[in-house]
Amino acid sequence: MSNTVKKSNIKKILVRIISIILILIILLGGVFTAIYFTRFQTISTIRKVTDYDDFNVYKMNVKYDYNLDNIIEKGITDDQSFVNAIVGESLPFLPICIKAPKFACSAFTMTASNGDVFMGRNYDFKNDSSALLVYCSPKDGYKSVATAALDNIKANVADKNIKSKLTCLTAPFICLDGMNEKGVSIAVLTLDSDPTRQNTGKQTIGTTLAIRLVLDKAASTQEAVDLLGEYDMFATSGRDYHFYITDSSGDGRVVEYDCNSADRKLTDTPIRTITNFYGMYIDKVQPNQKNGIYGHGKERYDKIEAVFEEEKTNYTTDSAWKALKAAAQLPNPEDVTSNTQWSIVYNDTTLTADIVLRRNWEDIYSYDLNY
Repeated sequence: MSNTVKKSNIKKILVRIISIILILIILLGGVFTAIYFTRFQTISTIRKVTDYDDFNVYKMNVKYDYNLDNIIEKGITDDQSFVNAIVGESLPFLPICIKAPKFACSAFTMTASNGDVFMGRNYDFKNDSSALLVYCSPKDGYKSVATAALDNIKANVADKNIKSKLTCLTAPFICLDGMNEKGVSIAVLTLDSDPTRQNTGKQTIGTTLAIRLVLDKAASTQEAVDLLGEYDMFATSGRDYHFYITDSSGDGRVVEYDCNSADRKLTDTPIRTITNFYGMYIDKVQPNQKNGIYGHGKERYDKIEAVFEEEKTNYTTDSAWKALKAAAQLPNPEDVTSNTQWSIVYNDTTLTADIVLRRNWEDIYSYDLNY
């Protein structure tokens, strides 16, 4: 075979290889575009709704179709697998790193004199944070609005740059409280017991995935309790937690994983107010002190209950705000559950909410389930 023929064959092979590579690049680009089109639509909705110099409230309308089952089926065995599963669903193919979120707080249920049911919630954590209102309308679930702490994903200025915006795509799975269209509201609060690590053979969910599960799937407090009972719990970030859940009927309960049970049995306790102690062991908790595995924050519980006792003949929205103010905390670098970052009053009856950021009590932002 002549050199000319050999060169011609080599050229043809190279052309084919280059053509195949180009086709693959185009196909991959098409796949990437298809996956990220609605994600870019999502980040284009990020808006700042307050105007403070440092930390603010933002909102975002989630337009991409997430699949909570995909995250759960990845298998959660530790904090990193929890984070990897979230990032894999919200930011496929991108090298984004986040840390598992941490949280504290107070929460309560109050039925107003006009019949409206409220859930009040203070989110307390020592690190200052902006808040992101996350609007979700899943195809096979309920519409909801929930709140994420942007400091947990290092995106306190949510619209600062493309990295911050993309990181916000993880927000549906790291929310700390929220309310859905059925009038179910939920909040997570930290505890002082060893982190729950259930291993009964069920699929495992992480702490904030429980929030998303309830908001997407539960139409009542009882349904929320039943849903959580279908999974093993993995408490993230090296801490333990419980969940406060209420619905439009006023059924307020704290869902806990019994610290005195070898298998950390899920237990739900009807209770009007809760902070950072076990509601099921309230008789073992004293105010203004740590109470071992049973928790702390009884003094905040007492302050909220004192407001309810004082206002009992005429509960209104103002009563809820008075209770949140009474339990709010100033910064204390030595206390992880100090420093109230936001306070929210959810109205489970009218499906509306009001938020105050960082104890700016006169500056209330009102919103509902519609972005």
